[in-house]
Amino acid sequence: MSEACTYVVFGATGNLSMTKLMPAFYHLEKHDRLDEAVKILAIGRRDWHRDEWMQSVKEAVMPKARGGFTDQVCERFCGRMDYLQMDILQTPDYARLKAFLADHHWPTNVVFYLSLGPDQFAPTVEQLGEAGLLKEEGGWRRVVLEKPFGFDSQSAKQLQTRLNRYLEEEQTYRIDHYLGKGMVQNLMVFRFANLMMEPLWNRNYIDHIQITHAEDKSVGTRAGYYDQSGAMRDMIQSHLLQLLALVAMEPPASMEAEALRNEKVKLLQSVRPILKQNVHNQAYRAQYAEGVIKGQRVPSYLQEPGVDEGSVTETYAAIKLYIDNWRWAGVPFYIQTGKNMPSNRTLVAIRFKHPPKQFFRESQVKKMEPNWIVFGIQPEESIRLELTAKEPGLEIRTQQTNLDATLKGDENSAYDAYEELLLDVIKGDRSLFLRYDEVKAAWKVVDPILQVWSSETAFIDTYASGSWGPEGAKKLFDHPEQCWRYHYKPEVL
Repeated sequence: MSEACTYVVFGATGNLSMTKLMPAFYHLEKHDRLDEAVKILAIGRRDWHRDEWMQSVKEAVMPKARGGFTDQVCERFCGRMDYLQMDILQTPDYARLKAFLADHHWPTNVVFYLSLGPDQFAPTVEQLGEAGLLKEEGGWRRVVLEKPFGFDSQSAKQLQTRLNRYLEEEQTYRIDHYLGKGMVQNLMVFRFANLMMEPLWNRNYIDHIQITHAEDKSVGTRAGYYDQSGAMRDMIQSHLLQLLALVAMEPPASMEAEALRNEKVKLLQSVRPILKQNVHNQAYRAQYAEGVIKGQRVPSYLQEPGVDEGSVTETYAAIKLYIDNWRWAGVPFYIQTGKNMPSNRTLVAIRFKHPPKQFFRESQVKKMEPNWIVFGIQPEESIRLELTAKEPGLEIRTQQTNLDATLKGDENSAYDAYEELLLDVIKGDRSLFLRYDEVKAAWKVVDPILQVWSSETAFIDTYASGSWGPEGAKKLFDHPEQCWRYHYKPEVL
């Protein structure tokens, strides 16, 4: 059970709020995870009454309700909410907000959730600060910022400088919903709760590690944002480098927030800098062309509404990284993400080296397959170990065998990442939120790539929609037998 607080959601009528935040609040209500006194104030520009807001929330939550939508839960949920029309750029509206919170005698512990565009973070925090709404008098104040935090290292630094005038680091919650996924947290449990893995988790036994995030959807209604961002900023810097840190970091002294985040920062700071002259050897980008996805003909990125006709924004990005520490020296880490691929898929695939002497190779028709550990993050939540065993029969012939563990729970134990993160903000648990030095280290990894790409505006490679990305990305691999892995099963495309 959480403690009493008031959630003030800026941008409440936007896509993120309606598709993620409101369904998450509804499910927390359904499972009795919210204190009775928790209140939710939706802030939007639309001139709505409370009843209009409630109807909009019901329409958004109903198709996403796990186990079905119930009027009883919805009535309790709606009883927590109210709506306030505001223009976040107008100073007098913040005085109205302050008066609203005081007049309604809602809990004085307040979370300000900024479900806004990144260019509105600093102005909104400054207005909240000038109105006295961030002063911790009679209760705590916390501000949740959605990604991206900045556009590059310099803009992130400038944003942080502006926030520092009104916010302490302990009040700042930079959210990365990927870290709230159950399977992502299972990476830490698998590593640090199983002694048998620790002796193998290093350069002596691991050949390489891959992190893949594939989407079968286009940019859709996000074209205006996406054309300024691209896959490198949108996914790799914001999310996938966090997965890299969890897979490769050293064991923290404890699972407390700062100990965990210290190790993640150390890991990201150990990534070997990519020199500008090496960018084309360590990074690849491409853009989806026309194609077929699930039997439907789909347009190219340049044909999407809102995309500039000469855009070279990447919808696919891949990088090769090295970590310069004792554990991982010489081990390549391959990270890729792309839109308009055949299916949604996020996985971490760890390939082990071959044994130093392969005793049974002479009995093989083909070369023995290496061992793999594959973590399915979404849609399947699973861990798969691929090992070599003897085939049935008199001869000593080997075959690949698999140990699969499906970790997805039933309806009662399933949850969305935002549900956990919303509760963690109330608890003050910052373990799954990003510290500024972590954001800074992640930008430092990708900045040289972005700088080179920004100067190359004449050409970008393409890949057919419905394919697994551009052929050219294969050049990133160190050895011919390395190739991208998209599936939990051993076949590699």
